[in-house]
Amino acid sequence: MTDRFDGWISGLGTTTGRRIVVGHWPRSPLGPFTDVMTESAGGHRTLLAPSERVAEFVAATYTFDEVRVVPVTRTADGDRYRVAAGPLQVTWRVGPRPALGWLLRAVPGPLAAHPWWLRAIDPLAARVQPGVRTVGSAGGGRREYYGARDLHRITAATARWDGGDCGALAPLAPPVRFGFGSAPATPSHVRITTLVERALT
Repeated sequence: MTDRFDGWISGLGTTTGRRIVVGHWPRSPLGPFTDVMTESAGGHRTLLAPSERVAEFVAATYTFDEVRVVPVTRTADGDRYRVAAGPLQVTWRVGPRPALGWLLRAVPGPLAAHPWWLRAIDPLAARVQPGVRTVGSAGGGRREYYGARDLHRITAATARWDGGDCGALAPLAPPVRFGFGSAPATPSHVRITTLVERALT
């Protein structure tokens, strides 16, 4: 069976080395939700999930050193976004759409999220955005597809972890290690359709 998630992924780095990936999913088999994957400068990977059900699904698909179920709130005001999730508070501002964003928007929606298309463009995606993959093996014998539909740059951000300042906006580098691919190194706000193929049990 295939689970489909439609929403946005916002990925950014900070000058203290903490990298943050926020997934916002208005449409999913689990209902609307927002979750956060974050990796510290030392490589500790944490999932911040809003419910046990979301935590179970995401932790079965990706790899973490720690999973926390915490209240997760997301607010948007124009081009400014804010997420509070347990020990993390992060705000970011979305800027203009670069050339790649316009290119992604030009691909018809049904094609942009089709497994055949995503398998075909995977080698190109890895060259255009190092570390980024459109298809790969996930946890629990699952296979995952990422169909990017639009992209904006993140132009400013602030973040705090356990009350401490994470520093200024920085590239998401080194790549995060939750799954087979990373978010783009350049801080980005990406409209995306994710497909997760699960073996029938």
